[in-house]
Amino acid sequence: MSMSHLSPSSTLLRGWRIIFAGAGIGLVLALAVSFLQPLRYSSTVRLLLKQQDVGSVDAYTASRSVERLAENLSTIVYTTSFFEQVLNSGFDIDKGIFPTQEYKRRRAWSKMISATVSRGSGLLTISVYHPDVAQAEQIVNAVAYVLTQQASSYLSGGKVEIQVVDKALNSRWPAKPNIPANVFSGFVLGGLAGVAYLLIQAERIRRRHQLIDEEF
Repeated sequence: MSMSHLSPSSTLLRGWRIIFAGAGIGLVLALAVSFLQPLRYSSTVRLLLKQQDVGSVDAYTASRSVERLAENLSTIVYTTSFFEQVLNSGFDIDKGIFPTQEYKRRRAWSKMISATVSRGSGLLTISVYHPDVAQAEQIVNAVAYVLTQQASSYLSGGKVEIQVVDKALNSRWPAKPNIPANVFSGFVLGGLAGVAYLLIQAERIRRRHQLIDEEF
């Protein structure tokens, strides 16, 4: 039976070798791309925001207010002003890794740091990624120090206290790139490319046979 008379499922079953070949190629490419990128370790701290002098505000409103403040801080950590305070905080940070051109410095900083807020709480998680895990720890500790000492200057809406609840935790293995996730994605995308190729080829053959039948 030709591919023109096969159902899509039958076409895929007959072409399983092509699908697996595509998946294998995608896997290899994902590995290659992953290892071409510099391996970076992570160091992570968690901080808790507390808003003082909230008066008679109910618990839900107070919680939402603290969450909003944490979200504001999670945006502020990417700014040039905050970055400069981190560099000048007195920690043993190798400043030579940052480019001298301003736009490149901003891009390097935005790739190096990550800030997330736990929903429904004032927990702010800061992660720093660096090829040297000791430098990642120094930088994340500097970020935590600036936040605990200078947060009020960046925020409005009452006095805010920030407390480090989880000290710097360093990754034992490179955190970026995420090689397992990249390999899985490459495998899946490669397999889907194989499926698309088979279905397109089957449709082309079907149309070709249809044209031949119409001519006769």
